[in-house]
Amino acid sequence: MRRRALIAALAATPVLESLMTDNAAAQPVLDPENTLYLELKSGRVVIQLLPDIAPKHVERVKKLAREGFYDGVAFHRVIEGFMAQGGDPTGTGGGGSKYEDLPAEFTNKRRFLRGTVGAARTQNPNSANSQFFIMFAPAPSLDGQYTIWGQVVSGMEFVDAIKRGAGGSGVVSGPDKIVSMKVAADVK
Repeated sequence: MRRRALIAALAATPVLESLMTDNAAAQPVLDPENTLYLELKSGRVVIQLLPDIAPKHVERVKKLAREGFYDGVAFHRVIEGFMAQGGDPTGTGGGGSKYEDLPAEFTNKRRFLRGTVGAARTQNPNSANSQFFIMFAPAPSLDGQYTIWGQVVSGMEFVDAIKRGAGGSGVVSGPDKIVSMKVAADVK
């Protein structure tokens, strides 16, 4: 009996939902205002935004998506078994938007798991701007160190198809690009 209760409780968590396959019946009901459609050359990635734990980052990502900022931007750093990073309009890893940097929002208990979307930053915890990364695998070393603002709920196979970089730095030559990133509420 305890096992059934535990399984039922786990099945209701966003973490387990994110690990499920792309079966439509297994997908959580999403708020279109807090859902992103990330279009890649291989298909659509649906990202559930987490305004309850990272309101400033979610607000920024939605603002930039609505401005078309991410459209055509490269995944400039992609490390096999770790993550894919994009959101820098210069494609160098040193660029950002015209807006000021954001304060850290990582005091929650969420963990970096497969499909987690986090805010990239410099050594300064309050330096996140427009860059983000999507995890290929869990990375406990990032927990409590970087802001988590989203979770892939479908299309992770398209993230897995992003071109990888060479060497330990993961810098990509001829990188894959974001076709478009839109707030679901804005898509007709």
